[in-house]
Amino acid sequence: MERAELQRYLDTLLEVERFKDYCPNGLQVEGRAAIRRVVCGVTASQALLDAAVARGADAVLVHHGYFWRGEDARITGLRKNRLATLLRNDISLFAYHLPLDAHPELGNNAQLGKLMGWVPEGRFGEQDLGWTGRLSHPMTLATLARQAGARLGRDPLLLGDPERRIERIAWCTGGAQAYFEQAIATGVDCFVSGEASEPTTHLARESGVAYLGIGHHASERYGVQALGARLTEVFGIEAEFVEVANPV
Repeated sequence: MERAELQRYLDTLLEVERFKDYCPNGLQVEGRAAIRRVVCGVTASQALLDAAVARGADAVLVHHGYFWRGEDARITGLRKNRLATLLRNDISLFAYHLPLDAHPELGNNAQLGKLMGWVPEGRFGEQDLGWTGRLSHPMTLATLARQAGARLGRDPLLLGDPERRIERIAWCTGGAQAYFEQAIATGVDCFVSGEASEPTTHLARESGVAYLGIGHHASERYGVQALGARLTEVFGIEAEFVEVANPV
């Protein structure tokens, strides 16, 4: 398919125009016009770009791309190496940040809930990025943590009484620990996100609401996989997810 057609499809599907984001969403680096093979990943790291080159990819599709607000705009060092890899090999880079978090079917939050078997009930937070819902059946916090660890392949950070009964849950993938207070206000028993910061422990202790930090990378692998699968289904192009290990 043509690069411009893919760009229009992804931008429309993910409704990029309705989001206020910290980076440009969509086509970030322009490569060759024809796209037959796409490599998908969480972050456009050098390791992912090298994998794309090795696989003969025409485009890379990620959640975390480049040109973040407030970062140094100079093309030097590691940034130069990454961009040079794309340009030298005529590979396009597509990146979708908040639009991929929020999509009701293919997004990171939707896919995490599906993986964990959580029943969605509502949204909260900035631009309705956070999700609320219920477990398929109540369980202790310790059991929920073990279940998350088994399905994500990473032991989560657990803050709260391991024996606490969890029924209502809120979640937002990635670095959404700043949404914890808003999640508490919705009346849930537990909030799940990717990371924790210093205040997170105190909020969990003082509110009595549990917190699970399941990993930024681990929680955001599934949206881009679902998006790649959709491209294969609709257009018949090859879309391969490449896992670049990240303990964070």
